[in-house]
Amino acid sequence: MNRDARPLAVFDLDGTLADTAHRLRYLERTPRDWDAFFAAAPHDPPLPQGVELARRSAGECEVVYLTGRPERCRADTVAWLAAQGLPPGDLHMRRDADRRPARRTKLDLLRRLGRDRDVRMLVDDDELVCDAAAQAGFPVVRARWAATSAVLRDAQEREGRT
Repeated sequence: MNRDARPLAVFDLDGTLADTAHRLRYLERTPRDWDAFFAAAPHDPPLPQGVELARRSAGECEVVYLTGRPERCRADTVAWLAAQGLPPGDLHMRRDADRRPARRTKLDLLRRLGRDRDVRMLVDDDELVCDAAAQAGFPVVRARWAATSAVLRDAQEREGRT
């Protein structure tokens, strides 16, 4: 482990930094309209509590972004992060065809990050992701500042889409 490097503060996006409420309507239909759901992401309002925590964390930590959004959304996501004035940092996204539950994909990446660096905290709104990370020994901040959505929770866990 590189003890000389700054510790990592790992932030989720949807429901932690970005308010997805306006685009949940695309997931409430049958079939779900994933293309429209992700196309609307550049219009997400920021969640002030998450954004402020990311900014404060950058004083002591290197900020890393970890999202279940698919890789094809990278350009929009990078632009959104910059538009919110969030600290620069590596952005880890789900491979386009990866449909594993968020708790698995995110925990795998946390373990990889934790091999070389101290992970000071994971900030996420997904309770299953938080539980898995805490059980694996990672410090967790549960982002409970946005309204929860059963539709989004189902998408994260069962469909591996975000």
